[in-house]
Parts: sequence; C-alpha cells; structure tokens
Amino acid sequence: MKRLNYLIHGFAALVIVVLFSQCSGNAANNTTGVADATGSISTSNMKIAFVEIDSLLTSYDFWNDLNEAMLKKEENIRVTLTQRGRELENEINEFQRKIENNGFATRERAEQEQNRLMKRQQELQDLQNKLTSELAAENQTNSFIFRDSINSFLREYNKIHNYSMIFSKTGFDNLLYADSIYDITKEIADGLNARYSKK
Repeated sequence: MKRLNYLIHGFAALVIVVLFSQCSGNAANNTTGVADATGSISTSNMKIAFVEIDSLLTSYDFWNDLNEAMLKKEENIRVTLTQRGRELENEINEFQRKIENNGFATRERAEQEQNRLMKRQQELQDLQNKLTSELAAENQTNSFIFRDSINSFLREYNKIHNYSMIFSKTGFDNLLYADSIYDITKEIADGLNARYSKK
C-alpha cells in the first residue's frame, strides 16, 4: 500500500513538473520582458548596450570644459589663500620681532596688535571655509548637470535605437564583463559632443 502511495505521489509530481515547464516555456516564447512562472525575466528580444564611463569622461568636451574650469577655480582659490596666508605670516613675524625688541610703546598697544592679528587669522580661516564650501557646492552642481546632460541625451538617443537597457561600466563597478559589440561609448560621446558644440 505504501509503495502504491509513493508511486501516485511521484507521478503527480512528474505531471506538475511537466506542466510547469510547458507553461514557463510558453511564457518565455510569447512575451518579452515579462516574468515567467519562476520569476525570471525573458530576455529573448532584449537589446542591451553599455557605456564605458571612464572613456566617456575623456571624450566628452562638456566634461573636459567643466573640469578645466573647476581646476582653474581651485588654483585661484589656492593662490588667494596662499597669498593671504603669507601676508598674515609676515605680519605675525613682524609682531614677534617688535615684542622681542620692545617695539610697542605700551602693553595695551601690543595686545591690540595681537587681537588684530588673531582676528585676521580667523578671517582667513573663515574665507578658506567659505571658498571650500562654494567649490564643493559648485562641484556638486556640475556633477548633477553632467549626469542630467547624459541622461537627457540617452533618452533622445534611445528613441531611435530602442535599447531595453544601457549599462554604465566603470572599472570593476557593477558590470564586470561585456562583449565589445555592446559598447556604444563612442556613439554616445560623439552624439554628446555634437549636441554640446551646437550650444
């Protein structure tokens, strides 16, 4: 009796597996991008590509112009802060020299000069913080503008090319391997540069 029970259950399981495989096979053949009975997505008609971000950055004129402008701004900030720092350092050295040589008429005058130098030092620190914050904010804005320019271009580009997915590839981030036939980096860079030069 137990043997007959095992056979019936085994046969029922076999029937379920056969029906399940036929249903999932039909779902995969009849629809594209729809989950089958196992939860997998059918990719039979998917069109995919990837963009090598590092190569795109070196090829995209807008990014290069943004990067160059930011480097100039960073250099200007560095030069300004260095110059003001040297001026302050010279004043501090002069103050030290006067203290050592009793160059101040009164103790109050020496304290006034010390307070003035401390205030200048704080102003320089505040200026450094302000300029650094402004630079960071501008970098963040530029990064947003850059991403937005690529995303808006890809939306227009994909109206013609109809990709299901376009991946980004950055070193070993996310996309570890892809055949070079799916690489559309040059097309994207050329299209972005053409659009940028028009502006």
